[in-house]
Amino acid sequence: MLLNPTLEATIEQAKSLPIPKERKEVLHKLVEYIQKKKDNGEPVLLNFICTHNSRRSQFGQIWAKTLATEENLDILSFSGGVEVTAFNKRAIASIKRAGFLVSHGEGENPIVEVRYSQQSPPIIAYSKVYDDASNPTEGFAAIMTCSHADANCPYIPGAEVRIPVMYDDPKDFDGTDEEAIKYDERSMQIASELSYAFSRVI
Repeated sequence: MLLNPTLEATIEQAKSLPIPKERKEVLHKLVEYIQKKKDNGEPVLLNFICTHNSRRSQFGQIWAKTLATEENLDILSFSGGVEVTAFNKRAIASIKRAGFLVSHGEGENPIVEVRYSQQSPPIIAYSKVYDDASNPTEGFAAIMTCSHADANCPYIPGAEVRIPVMYDDPKDFDGTDEEAIKYDERSMQIASELSYAFSRVI
């Protein structure tokens, strides 16, 4: 797969990050789910869910599609929230720094097109509810990326499995000197852990 050079370097850095044992245990359920679907010849649909679908779930959707393509895995990724806001501009800035090619429209909740190379089809990202018409309605895994959404959505219609993979919210650092560092840190953690999980699928 041809990657934008900056993104290629970012992925190599993400793969080198240490993953604590307790996080590997959390990710094991995701590996098992993907492996089972693959063994059965069924499509793998991952819907990353967080409250506002503005930061962590967007990172999840974008990195999952990119890393699955790199690993030659037939995985489709989606994202959604409990309520609609917008793909946060700080998160967009972070994926740009990671090396993704990004273009987006105007408005309060713009459509954002994200590419891992000039030739790749765009990953379409915007804030939406988890059961938006663009998301799968059945046969998918609900990847819960924040505790608030996990607690407030005890039932996700159509989900075959619910996999809590929680991440700290970089929003806590908005407006501080650490803002960019924390957004990049969270993006890299998600990339690192998804790379680890996908590499365990045989």
